[in-house]
Amino acid sequence: MPRRNHHSGRRGMPKKGASKRARSAAVWEPRRLPDDGAAFLGTQVETGPSWDYGAPYLVRRMGASAAKKYYICPGCNQDIPPGIRHIVAWPRDSLRGSEDRRHWHTACWERR
Repeated sequence: MPRRNHHSGRRGMPKKGASKRARSAAVWEPRRLPDDGAAFLGTQVETGPSWDYGAPYLVRRMGASAAKKYYICPGCNQDIPPGIRHIVAWPRDSLRGSEDRRHWHTACWERR
């Protein structure tokens, strides 16, 4: 059985005899992800706090091992120290994107 070129079956990849120009043109570029963090695995849409009239918010749960800094919770105005699991939430339709992210205690987010 003849040996197949493993690149010949992939879309966008040049065949073995392709010119150098064709090979360089087939370089795959990853698509750019949103800067606001919406593409992270586990990001969900939930109803926001009452003072924002229930606007949709993007919400991520941060585990204790991922919490590396101190944050101020907007729900109780208290510290969230490093090593405490918490919620990161920001308005879905915000024009400022990641600048609007806020870190909440889990309990404060639940009673928002």
